[in-house]
Amino acid sequence: MNQKFNFKLSALLLLGMILPFMAISQNKNVVSTHRVFPKMDKVMEFEKALAAHVQKYHKGDVSWRVFSIQSGPDFGGYHITEGPKTWTSEDERGDLGSEHMLDWNKNVAVHLTDRQSGGYSVYLDSLSTVAVGDFSDKINITHVYPKVGQGDNVVKMIKKLRKNWAASGISVAVYTSNSSGPAQYSIVTRYKQGLKEKEPDFRKPFKESYEAVNGEGSHAQFIKDLSEYVQESWSELLFLQKDLSSK
Repeated sequence: MNQKFNFKLSALLLLGMILPFMAISQNKNVVSTHRVFPKMDKVMEFEKALAAHVQKYHKGDVSWRVFSIQSGPDFGGYHITEGPKTWTSEDERGDLGSEHMLDWNKNVAVHLTDRQSGGYSVYLDSLSTVAVGDFSDKINITHVYPKVGQGDNVVKMIKKLRKNWAASGISVAVYTSNSSGPAQYSIVTRYKQGLKEKEPDFRKPFKESYEAVNGEGSHAQFIKDLSEYVQESWSELLFLQKDLSSK
């Protein structure tokens, strides 16, 4: 009896020690992004300086994944993501010190144009079919901007899309912007099997698969909802640059 009691007590104590760390891990859903655009004649110099900067200063919670933007209005730019992390860790991050900022400004920023953008996004598990940290090397980002006051209706639309993604085996991470300009949902398709997933015969047509899980006629309603609730939407293709990212 004593052995059983001691075992149960030990298990409870261990669980009590683990739970706080589980809670901390579960809160790592914040991603910060930074888009930069090198001067056309300084791309090689920029990439060399960026790679050195990342390997020296960006490890752990401040690790960087660097993507080249392959299409869309930001073609030719670089999309830098940091995270997932917590708001608390971001609060404590600061600018990583004067040495870090000096290296960025002196060695990296000198090769950039004045054009740049940045922001914060929060991962939404309830709308996604893939874990926040389950990455892929090739991604498609669809930027969805709800009309004013229609955010809840856009979420309902994404929930129906999620049913289709789950049934079709599509890996999608959904984020919402936070303190970063107009309200936006970023739908990030992670091509686990590469760009062949974009081939028209790789999966069933969207209308067919969507109506299979949402009911006959649901596709027509989806198109109607798009025009009624969404202000703007556009997509882009990005490729991970492993040699420029944190190791």
